Amino acid sequence: MKKVLTIEGMSCKHCIDRVTKALNDINGVKSVKVKLKNGTATVKLDKEIDNDVLKNAVEDMGYKIVDIK
Repeated sequence: MKKVLTIEGMSCKHCIDRVTKALNDINGVKSVKVKLKNGTATVKLDKEIDNDVLKNAVEDMGYKIVDIK
């Protein structure tokens, strides 16, 4: 299962690293691929994770979640 998060506010590799770490620290996240150009993070999951958990992890880093699909 996977979810694609659309994120505003990322501008550099440091942003990618912060978002990747924040999402990888969530129990049940198998892998994270952040694309700066698209402003997205594709998250592969081992189990169902509520969108609010993903959203809060990213927004706690200072970025804004625009959409989760």
